[in-house]
Amino acid sequence: MPPLDPQVGAAVAAAGERAREVLTPEGLTAWQERDVAARPRPTLDQLRDGGRFEVAELRVPRADGGGEVTLVTGRPAGVGGTLPVLYYLHGGGMVTGNAWSVLPRLLRSWALPLGLVVVSVEYRLAPRTRFPGAVEDCYAGLARLAEQAGALDVDARRLVIGGKSAGGGLAAALALLTRDRGGPAPVGQLLLSPMLDDRGDTFSSHQMAGHDTWDRTSNATAWQAVLGDRYGAADLSPYAAPARATDFSRLPAAYLEVGSAETFRDEAVAYADAIWRAGGDAELHVWPGACHGFDTLAPDAAVSRDAQEARTRWLRRILQC
Repeated sequence: MPPLDPQVGAAVAAAGERAREVLTPEGLTAWQERDVAARPRPTLDQLRDGGRFEVAELRVPRADGGGEVTLVTGRPAGVGGTLPVLYYLHGGGMVTGNAWSVLPRLLRSWALPLGLVVVSVEYRLAPRTRFPGAVEDCYAGLARLAEQAGALDVDARRLVIGGKSAGGGLAAALALLTRDRGGPAPVGQLLLSPMLDDRGDTFSSHQMAGHDTWDRTSNATAWQAVLGDRYGAADLSPYAAPARATDFSRLPAAYLEVGSAETFRDEAVAYADAIWRAGGDAELHVWPGACHGFDTLAPDAAVSRDAQEARTRWLRRILQC
């Protein structure tokens, strides 16, 4: 098993059982309840951070007529003109998380220094909503964002879709979906430790079983919640699990990162390779000694700082900001 970076390992040890807890089907409801309690949604006023940011909510009708998707938008206050945009999908295994709680970090890390707009999507969670609910929510929001780009003062020609973990997998699925539907054309996809493959049969998935902070048991539980009776189907759609895709051509430039001590390591590497084989553009980072969620557990670790700097450089280059 690849060793953990010492700083990351110390943070995992300090987190105790919380960092090693395994998600099971029997424990899913309790897991979701704990997440809601531990991850309260900041108010719009809190997100504005004393006037540093302009924050608003936009509601978009779902394509199936089942209500609306909420988009939470944030931009540096007082910065005029049309800005590039990061369309961000939160993590949480597609069973937890929300659009509001990820925004403070995104606004501080990217919106302010790069002068861009962040749009965070409140997609529906499993198992209450199964595939294709979440990715269709993300597509509805993306289509509306592109349609209203002028009114929102965003540049749809400088649009990156991205996310971490489940959000990274959804971003990859959204890139495939919008390509195939002839929808909005992002210039990049930012895939951070992406959840790409429902099959859970890579070498790293087996190697890190019982060791990573998100291991193959937790991953299988989440995929079962998302797919229901479709879990394990031979003909599963790539819009559910992007690793199932057979056509990787004409995709936006990709940034993929993963840890060497992470369950998702090999599926992320394989995804980058598939893009290269199709003649596409992918930048791949495998951070030594990093586990799933390493930069959240150990934000001040040297490897976490290196990862943040690499993501920021890529965003600056792709968005020309």
